[in-house]
Amino acid sequence: MTSENTINAAVKSLFEGIEFKAQPEGLYDPLRYMIAIGGKRVRPKLCLTAYSIFKDSLDDAILSAAAGLEVFHTFTLIHDDIMDKSPLRRAMPTVWKKWNPDTAILSGDVMLIDNYNRMARVPGPARDSVMDLFSTTAAEVCEGQQLDMEFEFRDEIGMDEYLRMIGLKTAVLLACAAKTGALVAGASEKECDALYDYGYQLGMAFQIADDYLDAYGDEKVFGKPIGGDIINEKKSWLTVRAFEKCTDKARLLQEMKAVPSNKQEEQEKINAVKALYDAAGVPSEALEAIERYTGAALSCVDGLGLGGVKVQALKRFADKLIGRAK
Repeated sequence: MTSENTINAAVKSLFEGIEFKAQPEGLYDPLRYMIAIGGKRVRPKLCLTAYSIFKDSLDDAILSAAAGLEVFHTFTLIHDDIMDKSPLRRAMPTVWKKWNPDTAILSGDVMLIDNYNRMARVPGPARDSVMDLFSTTAAEVCEGQQLDMEFEFRDEIGMDEYLRMIGLKTAVLLACAAKTGALVAGASEKECDALYDYGYQLGMAFQIADDYLDAYGDEKVFGKPIGGDIINEKKSWLTVRAFEKCTDKARLLQEMKAVPSNKQEEQEKINAVKALYDAAGVPSEALEAIERYTGAALSCVDGLGLGGVKVQALKRFADKLIGRAK
């Protein structure tokens, strides 16, 4: 099995050396910019981790697929930042702020095309399965983003609706990353499906952790302003659960729908909504939900007979991914 250090080094080298076309600069510079500002590279690392369970070394086929998954994720970030009007991404100006929204839209489009080119380099019988899985996943991510936007115009949504939305917007891509690694490695259908389920449950935990950190994280660590979901009236896990528990829903709705006119009023809105979260005990329940989904992820691979070392690798991956919210 390929070691975690080897996987991390491979991912670092992969994105330090990634290339896009030189011209026109106005189209491709935003791609280089987004890759350069980095990130946790969660999806390629998960893809390579799943692959390494079945193979002892990394080849060009899996590295190309891993890069493609990150390029797709980066494309979604460029477009998401426009829709969310986010000024910062990983503590750096977002593409639409640094350039303009039109450039961000077009650069995101070409990034999606680049992603497909990288995914299609998977050789042999795995290519069709990988491309079918990815195409389905890409559409599901868009469906999840659409639901997320639609929820902004509703005063209240149910937890089942929220969970379906994050399952599409976030969890399916992590599931795709894990299953892609298994498919390229030639794993059995049972193993591929189990790793998909592992990635999906972990993705659910990851998104709830992201919601939690948006309200309760450290901006320097989180990489974007704290309270963005509250300012933009996003239906996060915290908001959905607060509406389920809050005894004064009218007040919570009033605070969420307040329209700040300056930075001070924005902070007052964030503080007011968080006070209602705190009163309802929502933050601690979010942490419990994160732990529950993480445990479910690990249970998905319990019956595969992978052996202690390989199971521990999947456990370490989960712990590092979710540990930021502990």
